Amino acid sequence: MYGLIGKITAVAGKSDELASILVEGTKNMPGCVSYTIAKCTEESDLLWITEVWLDKSNHEASLQLPAVQAAIGKGRPLIAGMERVATTNPVE
Repeated sequence: MYGLIGKITAVAGKSDELASILVEGTKNMPGCVSYTIAKCTEESDLLWITEVWLDKSNHEASLQLPAVQAAIGKGRPLIAGMERVATTNPVE
């Protein structure tokens, strides 16, 4: 298993729109066990992304999927900043 935790700061007032784009672009990804997009309760423009994959290669392959590429292109103008907070080894 391979996991990632990411933090995305949306352009002010655009977190809902960005979250919708990300939700739509990340459905049915092969090898994805869980992909959760969560709105931060303390900071309205902050989204937390928690991913669990069967392995790292599935995650890397997902970045080439047409739906993911489309979401990246559509969402990029709404992103003020992003960072990978942690790479994890999920426990089953």
